[in-house]
Amino acid sequence: MTSSTENDSVRISLADVEALSFAALRANRTSEANARCMARSIAAAEAEGLASHGLLRVPPYCEQTASGKIDGHALPGVVRARPAAWVADARTGFAHPAIELGFEALVPAAREHGVAVLAITNSYNCGVVGQHVERLAQEGLVALACANTPSAIAPWGGSKALFGTNPIGFAAPRAAAPPLVIDQSSSVVARGEVMLHSLQGKEIPLGWALDRAGAATTDPRAALAGSMLPAGGYKGAGIALIVEVLAAVLTGANLSFNASSFADDKGGPPRTGQLFIAIDPVAFLGDQFAARMELLLNAMCAQPGVRLPGERRAAARKEAARQGVALKRSLHESIQRIARTDQASA
Repeated sequence: MTSSTENDSVRISLADVEALSFAALRANRTSEANARCMARSIAAAEAEGLASHGLLRVPPYCEQTASGKIDGHALPGVVRARPAAWVADARTGFAHPAIELGFEALVPAAREHGVAVLAITNSYNCGVVGQHVERLAQEGLVALACANTPSAIAPWGGSKALFGTNPIGFAAPRAAAPPLVIDQSSSVVARGEVMLHSLQGKEIPLGWALDRAGAATTDPRAALAGSMLPAGGYKGAGIALIVEVLAAVLTGANLSFNASSFADDKGGPPRTGQLFIAIDPVAFLGDQFAARMELLLNAMCAQPGVRLPGERRAAARKEAARQGVALKRSLHESIQRIARTDQASA
């Protein structure tokens, strides 16, 4: 399904988003399994209205697999470090295949021991962290995750980017509703939002970022060359530091200031890291967790104006399933051209 709109954009179905992403990656030195995994993630991001992690990422992904910065054919490996601790090596490939493989060990380990931890190392951008923790919540587990990214935030009091935007994700299962999902970066907004504004030629709001000289800016290009502002001032910078320790120091991944950009094919593999903690609530509360969750969430929603985190994304999924998603015609045509190229994909 493809249709035109008045503002020089096209609307395509989620199935077409996935198929187009898959074809583009396959045409650029990515294995069938890895391309399929990434295409699902890209379509899921578009479905949730997270354009900064959707089709916008396909051209740089393909540029980097074509150049070898990302090993599109990487086969991740998983080792058991302790009874409830696992380490997955992405081997300079996409994070998603390593996460999927790691979850095959993490889920049963959490059920057996009550809590289990999965460390991912030598990986690339893991996309929307909320997607991954939601999968764990769908298995009945409470999940916490964090990821380090290339440097984008200065430490509090400094002016030079050192930490990544370092997102965290949390999800908890519910008895008769989709999981509660919280996904947020340590910065005021995700860096991808600034990239999206730059692509669209739009200014960013004051308070999102600083330029290279440390001055507030509304120019997305100056922001990308400077540093993002942490959410909540020094508290957000503290969260970025916590994530850096958990997702980079602990996993053996590159620290953010040593990681190459996710946005281009310059430098070697980023080799960033992620950490997932999965908790089986049955180990602590038996069958009481679901009722206690609803008690909490009902109390929140009883206040006028309150909505649960993730509700907007859930509504976007339903709309996208019915209407497809809109994207700029130029981006659509660019990805179509990429998908028609043949650069030793086999």
